[in-house]
Amino acid sequence: MSAPFVTLALAQMDIATGQPEVNLERARHFAARAREAGADLLLLPELWLHGYDLERASRWAASLGEEGFAQMATLAREHGLYLAGSLLERHDGGISNTAVLYGPDGTLLGTYRKVHLFRLMQEHLYLTPGDRATLCATPWGLVGLAICYDMRFPELFRAMALAGAALFLVPAQWPVRRVEAWFILVRARAVENELFVAACNRVGRDGDVLFPGRSCVVDPWGNTLVEGDDREGLLLARADLGEIRKARRYLTVYEDRRPEAYCVR
Repeated sequence: MSAPFVTLALAQMDIATGQPEVNLERARHFAARAREAGADLLLLPELWLHGYDLERASRWAASLGEEGFAQMATLAREHGLYLAGSLLERHDGGISNTAVLYGPDGTLLGTYRKVHLFRLMQEHLYLTPGDRATLCATPWGLVGLAICYDMRFPELFRAMALAGAALFLVPAQWPVRRVEAWFILVRARAVENELFVAACNRVGRDGDVLFPGRSCVVDPWGNTLVEGDDREGLLLARADLGEIRKARRYLTVYEDRRPEAYCVR
């Protein structure tokens, strides 16, 4: 049986582009605070270690188990936390923006390579897209991983929900110019799938791009359990997984689906 409650922590970081030592120290700080606050799981932003420095992706990318990935495993183990976030992964097919989830013993529970590359930021010129969704087993049920721009593709989230996901973790670097879409999409992914979404966005500025934060945790009813402002900080929310069952009994979305009719003639 899944544990009924999970305390989620979101590290809304101001990421220093191309300064991994600075960002790692910030992550250590947030991990220590999360553990002190009694959190079970800590979510870091997208590309939290090096920032959105795709022109130097080949310099920053590492294989699973090395460099930033090894540092995440160590952080998880030292603080006894489940720990998630995304980094640049080097693999046989190229370089991918890869989200990972580690257990409190440092075990890698799952990896997800960003499927939808964001052409406005030229991701397709530097990165190799993933080709599958990922669910990770945890004491709270199955956890689905996604990254930033993925939120505009509900098919990915519905597939994970149908496979049994109870929680989506979404690290992001979402700019202020599209902050209204951020609010809408995070809530939509929670409401339409009747589960929890934890989305961690960065703050600060990278060149001309300003990042608003507004990290949040949304429940199956669309209620916001916690929401950040535009400043760096740690956000905490206690999620009652029993709300998933309540929401699905009240609004029988899954029973009322008619996939055989979802075609255009």
